Amino acid sequence: MMFAGSSLFFWLMAAIGAVVVPWHMQQDGLTLTGLVAFGLEDPEAASALWQALAHGRFWFWPVIGAIALALPGALPAGPAARRAAFLLAGGGLGLAAIVAQGMAIGVQGWSWPWLEASFGELGDRQFGIGLGGCMAFLGCLVLFTDGLALRGLFKGDRFVSGAVGLLVASILVFTAWPVLTMLSQMFTPRGDLGVAAAMADRLFDGKIWGLACLGGPVNCGVFWNTLALATSTATAATILGLCFALIVTRTAFPAKRAMRLLTVLPIITPPFVIGLGLILIFGRSGVVNQIVEATTGVQLGRWIYGFDGVFLAQVFSFTPTAFLVLIGVVEGISPSMEEASQTLRASKMRTFRAVTLPLMIPGLANAWLVVFVESLADFGNPIVLGGSYGVLSTEIFFAVVGAQQDFGRAAVLAGIMLVVGLCAFLLQRAVVGRRSYVSVTGKGDAGLQQTLPKPVKVVAFAVAIPWAILTMTVYCMALAGAFVRVWGRDWTPTLSHFRRAFAIEWAADGRILFSGGAWHSLSTTIELAAIAAPITAGIGLLAAWVLTRQRFAGRTALEFSLMLTFAVPGTVIGVAYILTYNIPPLEITGTAMILIACFVFRNLPVGVRSGVAAMSQLDKSLDEAAITLRASTFRALTTVVLPLLKPAIVTALVYSFVRAMTTVSAVIFLVSAEYEMATVFIINRVINGDYGLAIAYCAVLIVLMMSAIGLINLAVGRRKLGRRAAAAPAVLPVGGRA
Repeated sequence: MMFAGSSLFFWLMAAIGAVVVPWHMQQDGLTLTGLVAFGLEDPEAASALWQALAHGRFWFWPVIGAIALALPGALPAGPAARRAAFLLAGGGLGLAAIVAQGMAIGVQGWSWPWLEASFGELGDRQFGIGLGGCMAFLGCLVLFTDGLALRGLFKGDRFVSGAVGLLVASILVFTAWPVLTMLSQMFTPRGDLGVAAAMADRLFDGKIWGLACLGGPVNCGVFWNTLALATSTATAATILGLCFALIVTRTAFPAKRAMRLLTVLPIITPPFVIGLGLILIFGRSGVVNQIVEATTGVQLGRWIYGFDGVFLAQVFSFTPTAFLVLIGVVEGISPSMEEASQTLRASKMRTFRAVTLPLMIPGLANAWLVVFVESLADFGNPIVLGGSYGVLSTEIFFAVVGAQQDFGRAAVLAGIMLVVGLCAFLLQRAVVGRRSYVSVTGKGDAGLQQTLPKPVKVVAFAVAIPWAILTMTVYCMALAGAFVRVWGRDWTPTLSHFRRAFAIEWAADGRILFSGGAWHSLSTTIELAAIAAPITAGIGLLAAWVLTRQRFAGRTALEFSLMLTFAVPGTVIGVAYILTYNIPPLEITGTAMILIACFVFRNLPVGVRSGVAAMSQLDKSLDEAAITLRASTFRALTTVVLPLLKPAIVTALVYSFVRAMTTVSAVIFLVSAEYEMATVFIINRVINGDYGLAIAYCAVLIVLMMSAIGLINLAVGRRKLGRRAAAAPAVLPVGGRA
């Protein structure tokens, strides 16, 4: 009965979307006046039913008929098999009809010539899907997944079925569709070359696969450059992230809070700050080069421009990602297992090698994979520090915006990048394998957190402390530009850059006027990032739970598809979104929705991978025990699993929020006058040579995001694993006995 009642709710949602609410997106938004007008004069403001009845738009009749067909399945009467048949038929046909009518008919009538040849000239048109269409689509989707659960799929659990359906639909609409639209450009002819010849010419270009570097001091092809850079960066960042995580969780280092904050500082840094700081330290006129030349007479030259500089900048940029993925995994290792090893007379070092390190494998593999893919798709660091060292992401950018404007070449390069990402994903799965890494069970854990073996502690501090000092130096050098009058020429201290960006004035009537030039972009960025972050974290952790706890056909394909937008440079995603969402059926270009969708699905993989790493440590018996006590799957997830995933929740929220605040390559093509992002404002100031204002804006963003990270940690809290802490040593009285 409860099952049918819930199905009825979603059937009503679909029916209201098709019968009452305007089907198409309204230019001025949905208002009560427009809803009451019922689209009597303007067919674009009418519901699907009224468009079919009053305006002769016959293509809506299949949608309405499919929703009506699903009604017997949504009602409580009848056997389960009969209801399942109606739900599957009505929901499935409704989804197909919505997609078909949206794709087939656009602003100029039929979308494809073969439809016009088959059915004749349409003489009508339609715009993008709006609230009514979205309600009908979501309602039909849930009705279809309810039918699958009634048929016994997903063990008859409608929550699991609905979660998988929602994930698949989201990935298809906001990831697979744009990526495939972009990749389809590789099948376009070029000049006098046909489709096949043009594709072969683009694919086997010597600039991609060249190996001239093996025989002389020249660069290899961009494929080999990208592979070497991504592998080196992923390995170095994972090692650094592990060292920081071990120091923060397994040592008595007095500045752990400061180190934890310093570790995530690069991830909250707006564009170009790290590159600028590295140039000021290691550039041709940098501090280090000047000191070396003054003391030894040796000129270090322009070594920072090329592989070395990009590698250094990427390790700075992506070590926080590895740290955020690993911190929860290191904290989640059960001390009882380490104590058991030492009880069997194993040394601390052997315990670390044989017990602790193997339990970290899921976290290490996931951190390496995420950083590898991030390095693969990174655009900002190679474009600033790459010099003549080309990589796939910069080649794609120049293919899109350069004089050649060859979308086909960009699509071929993006396809190669996706293949490399797939290979890394398969390698990660092979390393993790099917072994168990469970260390958090339903039993109380009275073990004490073990300290690090001395050799491991020495290595961790030897790696982390110099890196922390270098990080502080880079930031001090870079942010100093916000407090001087003219960067590089006039070093007079000033706060004028902050006043120009964030000036506040009082109007004659007492109102506060935010007159600074940066206020509009700052408020827009904070608002959109605050909306996107919880959506990203929610979908990412739901996906992690589905991937680790459920077994169903296509699970591996779903897991890889969640990495798709991460494996493609932001510029490609931006262009793909423009090509896909600038025309019906989903016209969201120029709106806040396209920016939020880009943020969510661009940053989703970090939430997924951190969730997968954390879930790998949780015993399935925790969920099963709750379900055995008649808790629903949803309740078991929210009351048992989620409290144990707090480190992963923090990772997903922090990463998605700060990436939405600092991303530039993915949104540079998507912003509009109404929705200007902070990073685009900064880049425009840099292009105009106004470095002082740009760095001042970056400093304000860093402070804001540090505050946001603190609030996120405070709101989520720390997970409690029921472990005891070591007792403080007893203090004997002077001259007395214990």
